[in-house]
Amino acid sequence: MQTPGTLHIVATPIGNLGDLSPRALETLRTVAAVCAEDTRHTRQLLSHFGLERPLLALHQHNEEQQAAQLVARLQAGDSLALVSDAGTPLVSDPGFRLVRAARAAAIKVSPVPGACAAIAALSVAGLASDRFAFEGFLPAKASARRERLGKLAAEPRTLLFYESAHRIEEALDDMAAAFGGARAAVLARELTKLFETVLDGPLEALAAQVKADPNQRKGEFVVIVEGAGDDADAKVIEGKRLYAKLSEHLPPSTAAKLAAELSGAPRKALYGSGGD
Repeated sequence: MQTPGTLHIVATPIGNLGDLSPRALETLRTVAAVCAEDTRHTRQLLSHFGLERPLLALHQHNEEQQAAQLVARLQAGDSLALVSDAGTPLVSDPGFRLVRAARAAAIKVSPVPGACAAIAALSVAGLASDRFAFEGFLPAKASARRERLGKLAAEPRTLLFYESAHRIEEALDDMAAAFGGARAAVLARELTKLFETVLDGPLEALAAQVKADPNQRKGEFVVIVEGAGDDADAKVIEGKRLYAKLSEHLPPSTAAKLAAELSGAPRKALYGSGGD
């Protein structure tokens, strides 16, 4: 009976090529093929290290179809590597369907750890890191983005987001509106690359800094936002969010009463903050 191969989940550098581990190099050198989100990008990476491996495209548009074929190869004895364009696969990148299918087929799935932009940013942020929530990319549409942020306003854990250059200004403005301009945050840009920058301060100040400096609107971003704090603070934040929504359709006093009942926050803390 044929011994199945192994599916290796291989982290690649997020910028500095020196961060590719010796184990990752050896894995990429010995597998039968490398499954890549963007084969052109991965070919350049392999070429830099003098590696030549067959490349198979695996991205969000074909993963469901490709998974069965790749599992068949693994069952036939081939070992494969899965990489994303940068960092740890499956963290806001394709791959979980393949991993799920491999595990369902009793294929060994082995991690080859390495760089991850979210964790790298958290490690230098100076914000609480004992408990955090990774939210990935926010919705592109403004209304959906604001709705998502509104739901996170009372989250007590540190929040981590990915954001793109063409939406970073709007995202910071929406975060300041949802969480309050005074909420502490960190903006990590181009980590491990030549123009690496880590800015910290209140959300309102970070938003203003990005607006004022075109250089701070270039590259790839991780935004880390301080959690809402203790339970009492979280209740008030959630109450204010509910009050803002309810007051669009109800008299202020009624909106405050309902928001207080639903959130557990003191009515006075809501009614005085949203209008009379």
